[in-house]
Amino acid sequence: MRGGDIESRGEKDRERNYASAYAVEDHRDTTWISWLIPLFVVANVVMFVVVMYFNNCPKHDNSGCVARFLGRFSFQPLRENPLFGPSSSTLQRLGALEWKKVVHQHQGWRLITCIWLHAGVIHLIANMLSLVIIGIRLEQQCGFVRIGIIYLFSGVGGSILSSLFIQRSISVGASGALFGLLGAMLSELITNWSIYTNKVCALLTLLVIVVINLAVGILPHVDNFAHIGGFLTGFLLGFILLPHPQLGWMERQNRPAGVRVNSKYKGYQYVLGLLSLMLLVAGFIVGLVMLFRGANGYDHCHWCHYLSCVPTSKWKCDGN
Repeated sequence: MRGGDIESRGEKDRERNYASAYAVEDHRDTTWISWLIPLFVVANVVMFVVVMYFNNCPKHDNSGCVARFLGRFSFQPLRENPLFGPSSSTLQRLGALEWKKVVHQHQGWRLITCIWLHAGVIHLIANMLSLVIIGIRLEQQCGFVRIGIIYLFSGVGGSILSSLFIQRSISVGASGALFGLLGAMLSELITNWSIYTNKVCALLTLLVIVVINLAVGILPHVDNFAHIGGFLTGFLLGFILLPHPQLGWMERQNRPAGVRVNSKYKGYQYVLGLLSLMLLVAGFIVGLVMLFRGANGYDHCHWCHYLSCVPTSKWKCDGN
C-alpha cells in the first residue's frame, strides 16, 4: 500500500523517482518464479500423508475412526482429535516437540521436525493457505534464499520459546515459521520506510493483522509461544536480510567516472541490522542454554501464561 505523507513538492518528486528506481530493482525480483514456498507446501502435505499412514487408525480403534473408507489413512475419533488427524502418540513418535524428550533424552532435532507436522487436516489447510498467501509474494520479491532462511530459523525460534513454557504437552505445526514471515514483513516495512508512500496505512494494516493472529493464540490448546518466538525471530531477521539499497547505490552504473558512489545502505539500516543480529544470536544462545538446562520459562516470567491462554467463563486454561 502506497501513498500518505504530507511532503513538499520537491520531496514528492524525489520520492517518486526513488520509488521508480526501486520498482526497477524490485521488478527483477518479482520475475523470479516462486518454487521454495510451493515446495514447502508439498513437503508439509506429504509429511501429513506419511503421518496418517503410520497412524493407521483401524488397527487401534476401528469402530471410532472417522472416514473409515480411507482405510489406514482414516482419522482418529473426533473426541480424541477434532481436527481430523492422527493420534498424539503417532505425532510423538514421528517428531512432535516434547520437552521431556528434548531435554532429558537429548532429542534436539524435534525443534526442527515439529515444524513439518500438523495435528489434522484443518490445521494443515489453515497453515498452508497462510503460507501460500504470505510466502509466495515474499519469495517473488526477496528471493528464495532469504525467505527460506527466515522461514526455517523462525520455526526453530518458535520451537525454542514454546519448549521453554509448554512442558506438559506436545506441539506441532508451521505456525512459528509463518509468524516469522509476518515479522519479517513488518521489519522490512520499517527498514525500508523511505521508499514507501502510504506508510502509516501500510504499517497499521500489518499491525492489525499481526495483533489479530496473536490474539487467536490466547485461546486454549493453541501454542502462542511458538507464534511469538517465530514472530520475534522473523522480525529481527527482516532487519538483517531485507533492507533495500538506497537510490544512489542503485544508480551507480549511470554516474560519470570519478563520481563518488554512496554507501549501499543507509546508516540506520546498518544500525538496525547489527543490533538485530546481536539480539538474535544472544536470544538463540540464551534460549538453547536455558532449554537444555531444563529451565521453566514460568519461573522467570510468572505472568507469561496469559500470553498463551486467558481463562474466561467459557473455557479454562490447562497449566503448563
